[in-house]
Amino acid sequence: MYPTQATLMFPSSRQRLLTTALLFAGIAPLAAVDFQASFEDGETPKALENQAEHASGGQAIQKNVQGRVPNALMKSIAKVTASAENPPNETAERAADDDGGSKWLAFRPNGWIQYELSEPGEAVAYTLTSGNDHAERDPRDWKVLGSDDGKDWKELDARSGESWGPRQRGQTKRFTLRSPKRYRFYQLKIDSIQEGDRFQLASWDLIPKESSMAKASPMTTEIGSGPSSGYNIKPMVGWDGVKAMRYAGRHTGEGRGYAMNRLFDVKIPVGKNARLSYQIFPELTGNDLQYPSTFTALNLRFTDGTQLSSLDPVDAYEISATAHGQGAGKVLYPNQWNNVRIDLGSLAEGKTIEAIQISYDNGGASETTEFQGWIDDIKIEQEPARIDGSSLTHYVDTRRGTNSSGAFSRGSNEAITCVPNGFNFLVPVTNAGASSREYAWQSDNDAQNRTRLEGLAVSHQPSPWMGDRNQFSMMPVAGGETPPGGHHARAVPFDHDDEVAQPDYYGVDLSNQVKAEMTPTNRGMIFRFTFPGDAGSVVMDTPTGDGEMTIDPATGRVTGWVDHGAGFRVGQSRMFLAGKFDRVPKSTGLAPGGRALTKYATFDTTGDKVVTVRVATSLISLEQAEKNLAMEVGEKSFDEVREEARKEWNERLGVVEVEGASETELVSLYSCLYRLNVYPNVHFENVGTEEKPDFRYASPVSRPVERSTAEKTGAEIVSGRMYVNNGFWDTYRTAWPAYALLYPEIAADLIDGFVDQYRAGGWIARWSSPGYANIMTGTSSDVAFADAYLRGVPLKDPLATYDAAMKNATVPSDNQSVGRKGLTTSLFLGYSSAREHESVSWATEGYINDFGIGNMAAALAEDPATPEERRSILREESAYLLERALNYVNLFDPAIGFFQARNADGTFAVSPENYDPTKWFGPYTETNGWNFSYHAPHDPNGLANLYGGRAGLEKKMDVFFSTPETSLGPIHEEVEARDARFGQWGVSNQVSHHVPFIYNGAGAPAKSQKIVREALQRSFTGSEIGQGYAGDEDNGEMSAWYLFNALGLYPLQVGSDQLVIGSPLYEKATVHLSNGKELVISAPGNDSSTVYIQSLKVDGKPYASTSIDSSMFQEGGKLEFVLGAKPSRWGAAPEEAPPSLTEGGEVARPLSDILNLGEARVQIGDGQDAAALFDNSSATEVTVGEGTGEVTIELPSDEHVATFYTLTAGREEADPVSWKLEGSQNGNLWSEIDSRSGRVFAHRRQTLPMQIQKPGAFRQYRLSMTRPDGKIVLSEIELLAKSAARPPAAR
Repeated sequence: MYPTQATLMFPSSRQRLLTTALLFAGIAPLAAVDFQASFEDGETPKALENQAEHASGGQAIQKNVQGRVPNALMKSIAKVTASAENPPNETAERAADDDGGSKWLAFRPNGWIQYELSEPGEAVAYTLTSGNDHAERDPRDWKVLGSDDGKDWKELDARSGESWGPRQRGQTKRFTLRSPKRYRFYQLKIDSIQEGDRFQLASWDLIPKESSMAKASPMTTEIGSGPSSGYNIKPMVGWDGVKAMRYAGRHTGEGRGYAMNRLFDVKIPVGKNARLSYQIFPELTGNDLQYPSTFTALNLRFTDGTQLSSLDPVDAYEISATAHGQGAGKVLYPNQWNNVRIDLGSLAEGKTIEAIQISYDNGGASETTEFQGWIDDIKIEQEPARIDGSSLTHYVDTRRGTNSSGAFSRGSNEAITCVPNGFNFLVPVTNAGASSREYAWQSDNDAQNRTRLEGLAVSHQPSPWMGDRNQFSMMPVAGGETPPGGHHARAVPFDHDDEVAQPDYYGVDLSNQVKAEMTPTNRGMIFRFTFPGDAGSVVMDTPTGDGEMTIDPATGRVTGWVDHGAGFRVGQSRMFLAGKFDRVPKSTGLAPGGRALTKYATFDTTGDKVVTVRVATSLISLEQAEKNLAMEVGEKSFDEVREEARKEWNERLGVVEVEGASETELVSLYSCLYRLNVYPNVHFENVGTEEKPDFRYASPVSRPVERSTAEKTGAEIVSGRMYVNNGFWDTYRTAWPAYALLYPEIAADLIDGFVDQYRAGGWIARWSSPGYANIMTGTSSDVAFADAYLRGVPLKDPLATYDAAMKNATVPSDNQSVGRKGLTTSLFLGYSSAREHESVSWATEGYINDFGIGNMAAALAEDPATPEERRSILREESAYLLERALNYVNLFDPAIGFFQARNADGTFAVSPENYDPTKWFGPYTETNGWNFSYHAPHDPNGLANLYGGRAGLEKKMDVFFSTPETSLGPIHEEVEARDARFGQWGVSNQVSHHVPFIYNGAGAPAKSQKIVREALQRSFTGSEIGQGYAGDEDNGEMSAWYLFNALGLYPLQVGSDQLVIGSPLYEKATVHLSNGKELVISAPGNDSSTVYIQSLKVDGKPYASTSIDSSMFQEGGKLEFVLGAKPSRWGAAPEEAPPSLTEGGEVARPLSDILNLGEARVQIGDGQDAAALFDNSSATEVTVGEGTGEVTIELPSDEHVATFYTLTAGREEADPVSWKLEGSQNGNLWSEIDSRSGRVFAHRRQTLPMQIQKPGAFRQYRLSMTRPDGKIVLSEIELLAKSAARPPAAR
């Protein structure tokens, strides 16, 4: 009656290859799969379809749910025609395919679609389902017509002025027909759409009278062709193969609905280590943000009558694995495949499975709720493969984050094999012609849904939207025939199970029995190819053909150069490559159908099946590439090079050791540590010897000095150790603090490498790719490097690091790719005006950077290594910058209770009645007003004061986390934030990563603990299928976010020495510090339910503050947590909050220019117009004298006491060399209150702040300046005093 066992065995040759690869990778070989189902044709056992499961009493396990009842009218459609369509995927047939994920689209503002039935049928109603995007394409006015012959038509219904909202994508509306009767032809005539020149429709369904049996129909479970649309998928196939099991249904009333169907009859004993796994694709039906399709899971029935769902099963993330538990746990992402794994042995060892079932259980639905999704690749394994922990590299899967796209990111990573911070990346490519997203997990699969390899490649891609550069690939081609030049033509399928993707090694067994492998050095690599037959070829290529490749037929020597770059190709220069095959080829040549540089070498593999090629690259010259090859690779074997790389990685990964972590958690931990250490990257080379190194680099921040040749770059060669590839807007938040605390000596080297950009090019890049890319907001290297210094990193040149930051803070740039945009006016207004795109972001990131630089200046002033003559200047610059850090209050609009854009005249850009905090972009970078409500992490108490105090801040955050994100795009970050399901919080994007910790400043740290632990649990899932992240990983930032929070610490206040305390993930974590000491973080008994801190001891003493000095990462120590399942009052008292710039309950009052009060009179000694000196712009300037100059300022009162003043240089070098500031009440008696001599304006239009030495109450000020050898030019003068009044706080 039952099959004794359904076993899928690999072919013996593939099994042997796979076993060898897995053993070499440190993974136990795969055991035979005891059960596997992919719903393919001819597969046994065959799945049962539409079969309800019954309880012991015989009744169906089903309530308030019915399946998709076959629509007799739609099934009888014989022909679909339309006025226009968009083949091949958006044709008229898509409107009739019973799939709301597909659509019919036509490039016209009106049109018609017609159904011809096989026999006349009566429709009593019809439904229209809106498309998945572009609400303007929805129908507005239409008619439905019926006909017996397709010629004479009768109007059955007419509608006008209908609409679906922008967020009502995929939503179905039902309309009743007048006087229904039987017709053979039905036509929908769309007269007009919302706007635009094209229309679309997901579905038009004719509805017959409902059968009395409809509500009793079982949940639909039937084999189909897979989802028609979704994220990061190949449409119309399964996960594995071309078929999948569709589940679908709808609720028949309010309240809980459930159903269970049987899929397979089996007889499978459950062993000690047995595991159930499957893939599930829950669709977001009708854009229903209750996510009904996620309330689905596989279930098992045992021969003793028990069910898996009654045994409290949990998945790999310790979330309930029941149907209701998966939905309530919010762990399944809609519109994409999810992997679910459940350990059966611990629950059901000794039991026997008699049925595999699918269950749906949703307690929060309405009578209009519909659900649909897909199940595939069901496995029950008695001995699933486990990771051998003998090397930490075995826990790293470099493919984690590659199952992504520009539509929905789960990391947006390449599968990078390299040494830490390496010069080159080695990547497998499924599209050798791509310059971004070169490895696609499934979306680019072939017609049989197989992933194809097109080469092993060299890459330098820092992030997918930046584009790659200096790429080339090598592809093994089996056989002795001349290999094809086209990269698609030589592609070979492979299975992801046949890959080993680790930091030190990548290898894959291809379907044609070829094995391809690679392992890295810093600037070099070894490729190894194993061929099955008597001959094999290796093809060398680049994505575009911008370069030259040569293979010497006499020696097997490889040389060439590559210029190719895409996207932000700033600072890119020519790359040279040199290498050699391990034997002389039997033939070489130009691969037909390729490019002029697509070369091949064919080898005799009759005896030795393995072909090896050693390669190195250089950005300096071909000769240097040869030198790099000799120094780094030489005659080392493949395994020797791999072992050296493995050792480097284990040193980096071994910094953290944990206890009480699951294998899944270990993969997340060490994969995140790996990603942190991939970036930034070496850009320098040793032109000397190993004994006497001489490091130089081809400068990406200087102008080329000559044209590049086939042997030498035209870039300027500069002495130094530059690093590149970093987007500081992302990485300053967590990645740089992680380097500072985990690897302080490495951080010092990296930072000085970026300071080399300042030395060579005058600025540090905002986004180094490798040069100055004009993208993102903020000069966030300022706060990142200040943070490192404050946390004890031994910077090589602290003052140069500070000077680079100070230039960003005080000097506007004429180059849009560097510096702070809008600084020409924002420095004086105290905010970036609304005219500047992303103005709120530019301003608030500036305040955070000023906070960090200000703290660094104060620390430098006390550093014994700082020259005495700089100390006083550093102190006053610190005070000035920390005052500027309070300017965030200038953008707070109390009328709306949000930060918003502000015009230069002081008015806010959007009126209260028109302001929408859920609206993305405009003044906000990659988010909305809600997420910018907390963008002053350096002053949480001051932030609370804006919201009426700590209770007001807590209330604001409660609303924030409970207000659903409903956005549909257009950019992927919006959809990622929506499907993360944390209210408005975008866990998926860097700009919001700090927000939960603001609860610590609101007196509610327990709420932060709950949210962050939940994010760790359910937002970093899917590592085993190329996911693993909630959004873009971004150069190690999201990985570092995970790492910090897994340890129970977080750098909320970057640019300080503080860390906020959270709830650790592990029972015990040991951080092995670089000085040999240890930091031990323990939480005995910690599990997924114990998320709340009950108490904490630091080095044995009770500790109640939610913030702690990061010096423990230098000194070592012990943090001993007691965690519990219920919130406590630990850390909730006001004195236990993180430190703030603002004290007390008043809103911050930063310094402001009293010359802007409106009644000040400014006069230059010779009587000329002085307006340009106080117009809040350094774009204008005034000559104030020749040799000497004098400016007099008269105020309406002495109410405001100036404590600082600033002078801003002009565009030409005509700066005063000395000056004095005097104050007076009557203009007759003057008192000197400040004087300076020898202060230097290091840059044009630089603003120098000076703290007034003897401040007082004056109505008049006089500034007298000297410059003996010429005229004196200034562009701006400020007198800064505490603001007289601030906007009231929101209440």
